[in-house]
Formats: sequence, C-alpha cells, structure tokens
Amino acid sequence: MNRFIEAIRNMFRIEDLRNRVLFTLALLAVYRIGAHIPTPGINVAELERIFNQAQGSALGLFDLFSGGNFRQLTIFALGIMPYITASIILQLMQVVFPYLERLQKEGELGRQKITQYTRYLTIALSIIQSLTIAGTLESQANLVYHPGLAFVLMTVLTLTTGSAFIMWLGEQISERGIGNGMSLIIFVGIVVGLPRAVSDLYEKAFVTHQWGGFTPIYMILLLVLMVAVVAFIVYMEGGQRRIPVQYAKRVVGRRVMGGQSSYLPLRVNSGGVIPPIFASSLLAFPATIALALRGKYAFVDTIQSYVKWGEPLYTLLYVALILIFSFFYIGIVFNPTELADNMRKNGGFIPGIRPGRTTSEHVSKILKRLTFIGGIYLAIVCLLPEWMIAGIHLDHLGWGMGAWFDRHFPVWFLKGLGVNFYFGGTSLLIVVGVAMDTVQQLEAQLVMRNYEGFARKGRLRGRR
Repeated sequence: MNRFIEAIRNMFRIEDLRNRVLFTLALLAVYRIGAHIPTPGINVAELERIFNQAQGSALGLFDLFSGGNFRQLTIFALGIMPYITASIILQLMQVVFPYLERLQKEGELGRQKITQYTRYLTIALSIIQSLTIAGTLESQANLVYHPGLAFVLMTVLTLTTGSAFIMWLGEQISERGIGNGMSLIIFVGIVVGLPRAVSDLYEKAFVTHQWGGFTPIYMILLLVLMVAVVAFIVYMEGGQRRIPVQYAKRVVGRRVMGGQSSYLPLRVNSGGVIPPIFASSLLAFPATIALALRGKYAFVDTIQSYVKWGEPLYTLLYVALILIFSFFYIGIVFNPTELADNMRKNGGFIPGIRPGRTTSEHVSKILKRLTFIGGIYLAIVCLLPEWMIAGIHLDHLGWGMGAWFDRHFPVWFLKGLGVNFYFGGTSLLIVVGVAMDTVQQLEAQLVMRNYEGFARKGRLRGRR
C-alpha cells in the first residue's frame, strides 16, 4: 500500500505527467456535466418508464455505452456508440477495399486519413440515429411535448453535436492526456453506476433482508465471487502465448545484423469486448422489435420470450455467437500468412518449424486454440453476472425436463439472486480492461523517468 501511495505522489511530482492526468480528469468532468443536460422537449419520466420495460433490448446496450445518458436522453445520449460503430465498419471494410488496406500500411499519414474517414462516418451515423430516435419518440404517446418538424431538427442537431463533441473529447484525451480517450469515456460512464449498485446491494442485504437467514452467507460468497471474477479477468486479459522466434545473422554493408532471439506474443483474448458486444446486439433485436410492434404479432412476442435473459436458448445462442465473432474478428485483424512472409523476409524463423507455409499453419493452429479458449472465457465472464441477476431458467424447458429441474434445483439457481453483480459481464470486462491499460501507461511513464512504479516486481502488463 505504501508503494502505491508513493507512486501516486511521484505521478504528481512530474510536471508533464501531472498535467496529463489533470487534463484527462478535467475533460472527463466536462463529459459528466453534459450528461445532466437534457434534450429539449422530452418527457423524461415517461422515457424512464419505457426503459424499465425494455430491459434486455438494444436500448439497454445503447444506454450502457452512453453511461446512462440514453435513458434520460441528454445531449450526450448517443454516447460513443456511433464512433465505435464507424471504427468497426472501417476495420471490416479494409478487407473488402484494397485502398483502405493500403492506407493502413502507409504509417502515420495513412492512419490519419482513416481517422478522418472515421469522423465523417461517425457524423453520418449520428444523424441517422438521431432521426430514428426523433421519429420513435414522436410515435410514442406522451413522450414529446410539442411534436413536429421543429422537434425533429432540434433533436438531430442536439444529439449529433453531442456525439461529435464526445468524439473530440476522446481524441484530445488520447493525444494530450493519459490512456485511450474513447475507452476512458466508456469507463467513466459505467463506473458512475457503482454507487447505485452498492446501494441496491446494501438495501437487499440489510434493509429488506431479501435472502432471509442466509443473508450473511450470501454476502460473503458474493464478495468472494466478485473478487475472484475480477482477478480472473485481470489474469486472462494479460495472458499471452509467446512463440519463440530466432533471427539469422545477415551482413548488410559492414554491419552484422540479426542473430537474436525474440518471441511472438499472441493474446488469449485478442478480440477484447467486440465479440460480446456483437452477440448482445444480435440477441437484443427480438426484444427491440417486440417493443416497437407493441404486441401486434404473437410470433414476435413468442420469439422474444425464448431469447430473454436467463432463458436456455439465450444462453446457448450467446455462447455460440461469442465464439463465432471471436474467430471472425481474429480472422480479420490477424493474417498468419502475411506474418510468416514478413518473418521469412527478415530472416526470422520459429525453431523446429520450416519458414513459409509451415510457419503460417503452425501460428494459425495456435491462434485457433487461443481464440477458442478466449471465447469460452468471454462467455463465462459475460454470463456469470447475468445468471446471478436472472438465474438459469432451466425450469422453462419443455418435454417434462423443466418440471424435473423445478423439483430438484433451488430457487436461487433457477430465478437468480436478484442482485446487481457490480455491472453486467460486458461492462465488467470494459472496466477491468481499461483500468489495466491506463495503469500500465502510468507505470510506463513513471519507469521512463526513473521512478518506481506500482508493481513491486517486474512490470504491470496491460492488454496491449
């Protein structure tokens, strides 16, 4: 603890590092101030009631990444989602359009060009989403005080400007502050819900005594599980498979180059939170469509009831989609064939493996195994909090199986504990991952200036 306090003091002794930290905190404070400015013409109380009815739909996912702003429809209601969507679209388009792939390989100038395209696409997506939100609000009764063209234009202008301003804040933090600005904005938006979660847990445990005489036991188990899950995420996010690489000696002019040993680090979870986000988005569509149709079609409501939180079909599809998107994402961002060619051109080889195609197949085989392990890890972390909140509804199975589970399994296993496990699985991954990356950058800054960091031995390792 003393070492941690001393590292904090050292952080504020260094003028440049102190200015970066204070600049980051100031811009994050500006973001939180804007989160309390509502969009004009909205009945906030009625909107809150609709959100409470729409739990598990795409609205909940948007609200997560907007830090609760979407629920209250503040000027930052769109949050960082348009920028994230634009970044993912351009990343996927690099596979389809050779021009974007060439820009990615051109270094800093190419990355600046891609960043500029991302900004334009973010504005376009913000306008489309704002128009959709304005139209949806007008279609609902008692949500808009004065519907009409003026309201639509005001909503589009307010929400699009707010989204562009958040994008600017994130870029400024990344350039002149500490950490990744976009990630920190999402991090702050999620963390502000911590006091509410703690208050809810305290009320259930000590006021309403929701778990009766077993309350102390459940509280201890819950706290132990929270710490264990966070430690598990930290361990897995920093996990790597290091493939040894040997470089042959080469004579270039009068210099002898190569002859060194290195390693190729392959992360266990290369996809980050992208697979759970994509999986949650797809599974949220039935609930969102059912909310928009308001019970007009019985088959839509039936499908929606099968893919709700805690339902067996939801769990099965969620795990399958996370695995599919994990392999899909790593297939886009990592090319073993290109890696093997670059190693061969630079005189590098994996000991015991022939250069070229054999190296590519070897790396691909290891990567597939790591991706499968990473996908299972993501599924466990994302489903565990949801099981604690909603339970595993095995009693809803047909053909008599549900009745058997209902007789032989406890209620808390089937219905959940009804407690908010800090946050949902996706948000928990984001919070822990961003915290690891930020602390790792602070550690690097301190060590670079000959100060002791946060760790007693070795170096802290973030997800990067």
